[in-house]
Amino acid sequence: MLDILPHDGGIHEIRMARPPVNALTIDLVRALREAITEAPANGARGIVVSGAQGMFSAGVDVPALLQCDRAGVEAFWNEFFALCGAIAVSSVPTVAAITGHSPAGGAVISLFFDYRVMAHGVYKIGLNEVQVGMSVPDPIQFAMRRIVGAYRAERLIVAGAMVDAEQAHAIGLVDELATVEQVVTRAVLWLNDLLKLPPNAMLRTRAMARADLVSVWGDTTNLLDPRFIDDFFADETQSVLHALVARLKSR
Repeated sequence: MLDILPHDGGIHEIRMARPPVNALTIDLVRALREAITEAPANGARGIVVSGAQGMFSAGVDVPALLQCDRAGVEAFWNEFFALCGAIAVSSVPTVAAITGHSPAGGAVISLFFDYRVMAHGVYKIGLNEVQVGMSVPDPIQFAMRRIVGAYRAERLIVAGAMVDAEQAHAIGLVDELATVEQVVTRAVLWLNDLLKLPPNAMLRTRAMARADLVSVWGDTTNLLDPRFIDDFFADETQSVLHALVARLKSR
């Protein structure tokens, strides 16, 4: 489910390994959160999270989630929010090595890293939840606004827009582009450069710069709005999601 790969300089790469598309189940989300939380205690000075070449993560495993009752759906989203919070409050710098397509949940988790390197070319990224019948909770919208600005975030989120890598770079949704083979290498190099700085000054300044994110995401215990779960079970959402699953099965 996860591969932990050491790099020089105390950088730990956490690679999602749930074929074929790294769809996010509660087990993968929990394992990723635990790996990120435990990495500094295991000697990590920086963390890179990556996926397979061509696919960072396809987002939530919708077929699995549709099999859950309300308690199961709520448990998944609470765990997903906890993952985002763990990235937000990480005591060491983090980089998302976006190794390919990154729709929906894959795009969401990328918002919480210090830096995002994405594979250029045909790959797309975006919060396309509205297109599949789901609303975007306000704390996630906040994280998006923080990256690309309020008006651009509104336009992208309300439309459920997916953008290609070049567009994502142009609007600041990702910080750097690289060939798909070099995404992880570039992520590690960026971290190495950051970690060469005087550590106390860098980490204190980083904490101040990310204080707004931590103020929202530092404690996710009650962050999930129950109305979001209500919306998931609404007829419109269920109809769109079941149609999506049917299309996926027909491929």
